[in-house]
Amino acid sequence: MQVNRIPILILVMSIVYIFIIPSEPGNFKLFFKIIPMLLIIIYAMNQMPRQRSSTHWLVIIGLIFCIIGDGTLRWFIIGLTFFLVGHLFYLTAFSLQWKFSWYRFLMIIPLAILGFLMGNELIQAIASSGDEIFVLPVISYIAVITSMAWLAIMTGNKFAIIGSLLFLISDAILSWNMFISPVPYSHVLIMTTYYAAQFLIAHSISSVVKQSSRMVW
Repeated sequence: MQVNRIPILILVMSIVYIFIIPSEPGNFKLFFKIIPMLLIIIYAMNQMPRQRSSTHWLVIIGLIFCIIGDGTLRWFIIGLTFFLVGHLFYLTAFSLQWKFSWYRFLMIIPLAILGFLMGNELIQAIASSGDEIFVLPVISYIAVITSMAWLAIMTGNKFAIIGSLLFLISDAILSWNMFISPVPYSHVLIMTTYYAAQFLIAHSISSVVKQSSRMVW
């Protein structure tokens, strides 16, 4: 399969899943949900150079954990755990591509504020619903995904940055819709940002370079 055809297939199958496949039966819907992710993993593998670094493999493993998270998200804690582990692989991959810049470094401030505000809203909503069992997993997930986004910013890799921020947006919409209040067109918003995020993170490995000790001020 030619690499330049895979993004088209990813786009087509994402559209099919989001807009065409009915919600029932659930297993049929799930089957089509993971097809774009399988194609994204294939695309990522094809983006890897002959000389492969730890960063390449860490991103691939992160994608694999995320696809397992897709398949198990109906059992929320299990799916969330797989996604959390996937983000840990992503943030480790991004940390290996750290390129210091004060401007990028200070992005930790708005991300921390966003994480705190989102976490506070979620804790209140979860506590009021009586589902306290979700509090610790959700807060842990917020901490990990915001750290992942910040480390992606620190790489200076535009694909990793945009992908990680879209992932943050997708999960923010999902959690708000699930725990706080319904979000109009939530399914479309969640899945379009999610597939775009995963594709861009997968594509980012084509831009991976050896870590430089030079600091950008």
